Amino acid sequence: MNYFERIRALREDNDYTQREIAALLNVGQRTYADYEYGETRIPVSSLIILAKFYDVDMNYICGVSNAKKAFPKS
Repeated sequence: MNYFERIRALREDNDYTQREIAALLNVGQRTYADYEYGETRIPVSSLIILAKFYDVDMNYICGVSNAKKAFPKS
C-alpha cells in the first residue's frame, strides 16, 4: 500500500474530512486531496504531523510496514 492510500484510509477510519486534515497541515483542501490521490507528493514534515496525529509509526504511514505501532514518544 502506498503512503497516499494509507493517509486516505487513516482519515476515513477516523471519520475526518479532507478539509479537517488539510487545516491540520495548513494546506488547502484541494492540495490535501492531491496528496490522497498521489497527484502531489506530500512533504515529509506533513507525514510526520499525520503520523503523530493518528499515533502510528512512520513505517506504517509510508507503507513500509503493515503493523500499526504507536508513534515513538521522545
